This record gives sequence, C-alpha cells and structure tokens, in this order.
Amino acid sequence: MFNYEERRKKLYALMEKESVDLIFLPKHSADLDYLLGTERRVVTFGNVAYTHHWVAGAFLSPKSELKIVLPRMIVEFDSPNGVHPGTVTVNETDDAHAKFKMVAESFGKVKKIAVSARTWSETLIHIMQIFPEATIVNAEELVNKLRRIKSKEEIEQMSKACLLVDEVLANVENRVTVGVSELDLKTEVNFQMNEKGSKTESFDTAVWSMGPKNNRDASDRRSSNPIVGGMGVSFDFGSVVNGYCSDFGRTIFVGDPSGEYQKVYELVMAAQAAGIASVKPGVLASQVHKATRDVIVEGGYGDWFRHRTGHCIGLDVHEFPYISEEDHTPLEVGMTFTIEPSVFWPGKVGVRVEDVIVVEENGGRKLNKHSTDLVAN
Repeated sequence: MFNYEERRKKLYALMEKESVDLIFLPKHSADLDYLLGTERRVVTFGNVAYTHHWVAGAFLSPKSELKIVLPRMIVEFDSPNGVHPGTVTVNETDDAHAKFKMVAESFGKVKKIAVSARTWSETLIHIMQIFPEATIVNAEELVNKLRRIKSKEEIEQMSKACLLVDEVLANVENRVTVGVSELDLKTEVNFQMNEKGSKTESFDTAVWSMGPKNNRDASDRRSSNPIVGGMGVSFDFGSVVNGYCSDFGRTIFVGDPSGEYQKVYELVMAAQAAGIASVKPGVLASQVHKATRDVIVEGGYGDWFRHRTGHCIGLDVHEFPYISEEDHTPLEVGMTFTIEPSVFWPGKVGVRVEDVIVVEENGGRKLNKHSTDLVAN
C-alpha cells in the first residue's frame, strides 16, 4: 500500500541536509510505523512493559542499513507481521546495554543524533552514555516534515476513517433521547466503530451534556448520567483505519432548542465554514485559526471558545502543525487537519463541530460527509 523505502530515502535526504548522522525511533512511535510499516500496539491506560523494554526501536542512517533492536517478548508477542530481517533480539538474561551499544556503535562516528521526542528517558540515558560527545536533536522536526504531507494513498485511508465515524453517528443520533445514559451512547459508538472495522478508538470517546440544567464543563467527558431534556449532547470520537486516525464531533439537542442554543449553533457552524473557506496553500495555520475564531468573537461568545481551532492528524490524532494562534506554519497541499470550533459555557450552552480537512490546490475540502444541520430529538 505504501512505499516505505521511498519514505526512508526522503528522510535520509533531510538528515544529510541537517548533518544528522543517525536517528533513533522507539518501537511505540508512529514515526517507525510511517518509515518501516511496523504496527504499534494499541495504547492502554496502564503501562505495559517487558524486561529491557527500553531497547525497543530502530536506528536509521543515510550511509548504512537500518538496524532494529527488540526485547524477546516484543519479537514473540508484539510483532503480528513478523520482524524486520536482521533484527537484534535482546533476551531477558542478556546484557541489554552491551547489545544496544554494539548496534549503535556499528554506525561509526556519530557527531549528531536525532532522537524521537517520544523516546523514553531510560533509552536516552543509554544513548548519551554511548555517544557522550554527540549533539542530540529532536527527530520529530525531521520526520514531521514528511508526515505532515499526506499522499493520495494516505488520504484514501483517512477518508475511510472519516466516513466510518460519519456512519456511526448517523446510526446513533436518533438514540440521543431523554433517559438514555451518556455511557450507553459512548458504548454504542465504540461498539459500532469496532464492528465497522476500526482497529480501536483513536482516543477516548466522549459523550457529555451541557446547558442550563447543569454546570458541567467540556473537561467532564465521562459519566453514566441519564440524558435530560433542554440540553445539548456533544460527541467527540475517532476511528483508526489501516493506522490512520479520524477525529469527529457534533452536538445534538434533546427537546426544543432555545433561542440562545440556535444562535450559538449557527455561530459555531458559521465559524467552521469561515475556517474552511480560509484554507489555501501558503496561508498560515494561525490565519485559519483567526478566521474561525473571529466569527465567534464577533458573535459575542469569544470568551467561551477556549481552545485552538484544530490540529493536524494522520497516524497520530494530534500532529504538528497546530491550527492555533502561535503556529505560523504555511499550509501545503496534502496537509490534513481538524477545524473544530466550539462554545462551551458551563450552565448556559455547549455546542461543537469537528471535521477533518485536506488542503488541495484550490482550497480546503472536508473528508467528513455528515451534515452540520441542527438536530433536535
């Protein structure tokens, strides 16, 4: 499906340009999936670890064949597609530092090494001991330059992930009625995503009510409370298809919407539309944020749009760059990111919308197809 060798060639060209001799990427990073086609284990709330787990990862260099080091338990039980030829396995009774050092030093003199931002500190300590004079830089600044631009094949997988969540909400939204619990809705969303082929949830699914009948905020995303009338019920969830994530949201009203709810709903949808209309190659990420936010500010609810407009998305749910006031990255064709304005005013009103957008030559295009029309049950 993807040309991993070609991706590595592009990385090596960036490494040579930045005078980076060696790069280390841990097994649990999406960067390694991107470059080698490995498959990360689904993340759990509690940490899962094996003896010598810190060694797990790959060294890549423009001048040598890549080399992977893995503890035996990952080779045996966490490699459903097998392991790369030449993988060095570290057994429980081995001297892990010695084996890791042997592999690292096989690349020769290293003046500058790039290490993934997600590398465990234990691993970094060993790397610093092996290369005490080397300059260490952030590998994410290199790999993200590649990952932020999605190929046609990647966009196809992301489109599938987006359409999957569209279908799930279409199946669930009629169930958003008085007496049904938020936990029931969350459980149904997760079940349907998995049944339709999602590997897992791309992040923790959230279903929560906001409005005049409680003082709840959007940070309180999990409860078994029964739904009551006169409230907006917000959804935030995403799927994973062939490693690629979606991130999606809508708000459904229960009962007859008040005048304020209708006003805020229309404002949030107009904000998203303005953000999408501002998307063009060369436009800064911060300018998309401003175009989105200005609509809500001018509508009088700026104090309650309390987060960034969005984030890039792909193999990870949150990727750089961010669609935020501080991020002045120029947009490029092939970037994919969310535009997700909201108004969250505890005790008053809560409305959100979220879709994934792809940058094309002529502007931004939604990958999601689900309607943004007001729904009231």
